[in-house]
Amino acid sequence: MASVASFYELEAEKPSGDKIRFDDFKGKVVLVVNTATKCGFTPQFTGLEELNKKYKGQGLVVLGFPSDQFGHQNPEDDETTGSVCQRNHGVTFPLLKKGDVNGSNAHPVFQYLKPKAKGILGERIAWNFTKFLVDKRGNVIHRYAPITKPDAIAADIEKALAESV
Repeated sequence: MASVASFYELEAEKPSGDKIRFDDFKGKVVLVVNTATKCGFTPQFTGLEELNKKYKGQGLVVLGFPSDQFGHQNPEDDETTGSVCQRNHGVTFPLLKKGDVNGSNAHPVFQYLKPKAKGILGERIAWNFTKFLVDKRGNVIHRYAPITKPDAIAADIEKALAESV
């Protein structure tokens, strides 16, 4: 990957093939989560959607990045993944194309985020539902472990939303 100097230079692809350009998120707080449909943490989709509904109008953007890298826990294709998440958890936030979060084929978004906020395994993502919180200026301000439930990060989201650009 070419070196990316800013969060806002990144982009991701929806299952439809449409691109999401991260420069559209300037002035917003972004929560990036690697997700899976058949993981013990999968019920967190419901909590992530609750955060999305509660704070979207205040400037929060939740982005789900499905990955099948951990225990084959997201075996579905992109379309089925989206349907399962919407049906079982009411997900309305964007779910991007399924891809890797670790290794040489890791999505550029995770290549950018991981060194900015290391976890228990350093840069490597340990499991599904690792979460990265990005402030209104594009700074990675926190990385949360998979066991961290979405409601536990609400205060950090509120603080980030309250900060001026």
